[in-house]
Amino acid sequence: MQSSAVQKNGNDPLFARHTTELAKYIGILKLKLIYGGGSKGLMGLMADTALAEGVDVTGIIPEFLTEWEHHHKGLTQLAIVPDMHTRKKMMYERCDAAIILPGGFGTLDEFFELLTWNQLKIHSKKIYILNSAGFYDHLLRHLHQLEKEGFLYDHVDDRVIVCNTPVEVFNRLA
Repeated sequence: MQSSAVQKNGNDPLFARHTTELAKYIGILKLKLIYGGGSKGLMGLMADTALAEGVDVTGIIPEFLTEWEHHHKGLTQLAIVPDMHTRKKMMYERCDAAIILPGGFGTLDEFFELLTWNQLKIHSKKIYILNSAGFYDHLLRHLHQLEKEGFLYDHVDDRVIVCNTPVEVFNRLA
């Protein structure tokens, strides 16, 4: 088991570069950033960069993760909530759109919940995938396979906007 103190930025340095670039674009657009509240990994890097760009950054983290994920101590606002379900619900309620960066199980959990809620019309918020270095190519092929095999109600491309670079995300948000 790896230490929780290890940064989880992925093996490709492009992931961190794209994260930093995207945070700067969020600042240029004067958007707010709402995320899970951690200080580690790509989202910790996103928060640090966004804060340096003058972005209003809100973190929402369950109490049990405040030690394990090392909650960010320099945010504009930090909400400590009782559990993961509350965290995700608050994040979805407060955001206008979601941008999915390369990540692990937590990222995929949040992506699929957003996608499911979108399909069920619980929300209609846009879901962007930042597909840095083709990180999500396999997953996107699988999602298209679900569509091809008749398991989805709508076209994947109607629910998910895939961008290969931060500037593509910027141009879609602008």
